[in-house]
Amino acid sequence: MTSKNYDLAVALRHTLHTHPELSHQETWTKSYLMDFLAQHTHLEVVDQGKWFYALYRAEQPRGRIAFRADFDALPIQEDLPLPYCSQCSGVSHKCGHDGHSAALAALALDLEENGADQDVYLIFQHAEEVGGGGEDCARLLKQEQIGEVYAFHNWSGYPQGAVCIRDGVMNCASKGMTITLTGIPTHASTPELGKNPAFAAAHLVDAIPGLIRPEDHRGLVLCTVVQVDVGEPAFGVSAHQGKLLLTLRAHYQEELDALQRALEERVAQEAEAYGLKWEITYCDEFPETSNHPDCVRKVRQAAGQLGLPLADMPEPARASEDFGWYLREIPGALFFIGNGMDYPPLHSIQFDFPDQEIATVCNLFRALVNL
Repeated sequence: MTSKNYDLAVALRHTLHTHPELSHQETWTKSYLMDFLAQHTHLEVVDQGKWFYALYRAEQPRGRIAFRADFDALPIQEDLPLPYCSQCSGVSHKCGHDGHSAALAALALDLEENGADQDVYLIFQHAEEVGGGGEDCARLLKQEQIGEVYAFHNWSGYPQGAVCIRDGVMNCASKGMTITLTGIPTHASTPELGKNPAFAAAHLVDAIPGLIRPEDHRGLVLCTVVQVDVGEPAFGVSAHQGKLLLTLRAHYQEELDALQRALEERVAQEAEAYGLKWEITYCDEFPETSNHPDCVRKVRQAAGQLGLPLADMPEPARASEDFGWYLREIPGALFFIGNGMDYPPLHSIQFDFPDQEIATVCNLFRALVNL
């Protein structure tokens, strides 16, 4: 990667950082990235509504390869004294998606200068944080008959610049579960005349440890209580409405699905026991991110060619990644680039994407194009 392109990509990252946008609201970000590529390259830029992709066409392509970067931000107030700090109150790039997009744009700059013997698709994706963007974008892979797809995420707690990867599951599957229980209101002095969901909600929470016992599963299975909301602050009225919000998480999709079914059955049982109506809805759904072994081998080979340190992850990351939608469609791999052992964690107020990773990732992507 040339110093000129590096400076352009860093300036792009800082501008994106200044103007963060939440999932499904990334209109400025998308437009700015499209304009940047149109100004600095001759790649085809294809608008897909909430997202877009850029395409480098080889003269005689030996294959088709894709890379993905996300560009949404988080609902976190930025307090760091950065010259390019967020100008959007309550919103900031505390997961590094500004750096992800800048690194992919750097690859576009490299392709403009040096070309390639493959068709290269650069996918700029919306709404990764809520799990919806990847499902939308992944359809492109089979539509365009792309052979393999790659992405990276910056990651704290590993040596700076290390390429962190593993065969198989890289990130957990997860989803948000909202259980709504509806009973019958009555005066607080005559609770026997109503239907109170508090007891059913309490039994459901109490049942969770028995559903996620490690000895009953081949991988990590978690069910995190996010919120319990039953009744109103009115001491004369017995509670009659309640909600229980849970985050389900597992290394393996089939074990997440099994946990979901077990909870659904328990909800039906408790609702029947207490005479309640019930409803379950889901949101923020992330499939497991499962790397293909051939693509993992290529990432390791590319890292070796560049002299980058490799770190084999002993187990999947607990955090979910909607790149899993892509890997359901075609072979590919997600890898992490280490931010540093003591670097501030993602989604923390102190976090800011390390600019030097832009060059590391651009060079690694380029090496993958050449393999």
